[in-house]
Amino acid sequence: MEAEKIRNVAIIAHVDHGKTTLVDAMLKQSGVWRDNQVIVDRVMDSNDIERERGITILSKNTAVNYGDYKINIVDTPGHADFGGEVERILKMVDGVILLVDAAEGPLPQTRFVLSKSLELKHKVIIVINKIDRPDARIEEVIDEILDLLIDLGADESQLDSPMLYCSARQGICSYDMNEQGKDLKPLFDTIIKYIPAPDAYPDKPLKMLISAIDYNDFVGRIAIGNVICGSIRANEQIAVCNYHDPSRIRRSKAVNLYIFDKLERVPVDEAEAGNIVAISGIEDITIGDTICAPNHIEAIPFLKIDDPTVEMTFSVNDSPFAGQDGKYVTSRNIRDRLYKELLKDVSLKVSDTETTEAFSVAGRGEMHLSILIETMRREGYEFQVSPPRIITREINGVKCEPVEELVCDVPLDYVGSVIQRVSERKGELNKMTSAGTRTRLEFYIPSRGLFGYRSEFLTDTKGEGIMTSVFHDYQPYKGEIERRTTGSLVAWEQGTAVTYGLFNAQSRGLLFIGPGEEVYEGMIVGINSKPGDLIVNVCKQKQLSNMRAVGHDDKLKLVPVKQMSLEQCLEFLADDELLEVTPHHLRMRKGILKKESRLKAQSKKS
Repeated sequence: MEAEKIRNVAIIAHVDHGKTTLVDAMLKQSGVWRDNQVIVDRVMDSNDIERERGITILSKNTAVNYGDYKINIVDTPGHADFGGEVERILKMVDGVILLVDAAEGPLPQTRFVLSKSLELKHKVIIVINKIDRPDARIEEVIDEILDLLIDLGADESQLDSPMLYCSARQGICSYDMNEQGKDLKPLFDTIIKYIPAPDAYPDKPLKMLISAIDYNDFVGRIAIGNVICGSIRANEQIAVCNYHDPSRIRRSKAVNLYIFDKLERVPVDEAEAGNIVAISGIEDITIGDTICAPNHIEAIPFLKIDDPTVEMTFSVNDSPFAGQDGKYVTSRNIRDRLYKELLKDVSLKVSDTETTEAFSVAGRGEMHLSILIETMRREGYEFQVSPPRIITREINGVKCEPVEELVCDVPLDYVGSVIQRVSERKGELNKMTSAGTRTRLEFYIPSRGLFGYRSEFLTDTKGEGIMTSVFHDYQPYKGEIERRTTGSLVAWEQGTAVTYGLFNAQSRGLLFIGPGEEVYEGMIVGINSKPGDLIVNVCKQKQLSNMRAVGHDDKLKLVPVKQMSLEQCLEFLADDELLEVTPHHLRMRKGILKKESRLKAQSKKS
């Protein structure tokens, strides 16, 4: 297809503003499915973790036909921790659809992704989604979007961006906020009219920037990008170079060539400039590389991805239960898997440590790293991780730390408790606005101040609060922050937890385990209601005697245990604790299991 008939567009928005749902509606109305076909919601969220959590983690490509035109659509993540996915994908498209919730308005990630789009001078189509919400405030949201565009330095053409009003769930869109549309035709027409055709130069030598990497066990790495100049053919000899490493030039061959059609990759013999294509058969190719003609090697500049702000240590599991559950348990297995992740995640940094048993992994935030941990455990890996730590920098001789912009949307009754909690974590209130029965609080808070705060926030707001954050900048170190006011209940010995031992321990705090669960010395079995750690014997059994009455133990009532998710475990960990991760278990433990050894280590520090 000629470049004039192609439109390359990305859908960007804050998390849960309806990007993937809108793509579903666009696919349905463009004839991808039969009328009687069973359709899965959020079809672009193909990853199991994405479907379970209701978020998009990896950017994905699809394409629809509208009249004589082909529209390549890229669905992007909305969570700030996966911002690296959005940044590199924007180099592959010529315009963006900015989706904004009609009730929530622009949120931190909205500002982040929009600023990246404006920097690249992309055309922007503004779509106000969820107009059918009872609490929709469309006119106020329009003003907030215009204020945001002005604040980000948008030029005149970007300030005059077309604005549409949409309900992605119903699959309707209109030009007028007071009229309800019948379908998504206004959106398709606006894309064709307003998003420019790709800057294609078919007469020049081949040049293509790789913006995404997929992997297949049969063909290996699959490079995805936009052909900017010339054309590429299957089995053609090519050169691979990199803008940031001019000396790194390799010769290779594009074995298989695919274009995107609806939800599939279709093999083709040739693709011309303007098309988004996928290529397999090129070893060691990575995001940011340029594919070009062997006789005309010239790298395309690649957008610099923001550096990670949080790091954790991944190490070999050395607990007494090591090797019982996992398929891949050695340091070589863990190292190979972590470095393999670098091939498709440009926001991740992995480095070796002084010991061969541990590796430092840096990412955009707790969510970013927890998704990697969850993915690895589902693949059969067994390992242990440290609590998350911030990555500091020295700027002009001053120690600086990452600071995030935190937005909390809470009911009026809980505003005071939220402000107090955030202030205790060195947060500074920047702005407060009220709308009806809810108040939006905007803070600047150190990234480490957010560690462990999400569960406290949900408790303080009785589950009614919404909090989101995005990286702001580096600021001078703000002093110590107390992460936890409670200690841990630590198991006394290895064995099986019994009702009698748990009954005696539950008066000391909140338990994580129930009867029949295996424990070991140094394993964390609960939260101590007071500061400091407490050793408890959950394996202790009642001594039997001939004076014991039948049914006497029926009086022992156990309080329901607290089930900890992966994110909650990472938030709970103290500096001297680790999380043991296996395919079927999450066990928190002390870094030093033996009580005597822990006391010696503490005395040396003091």
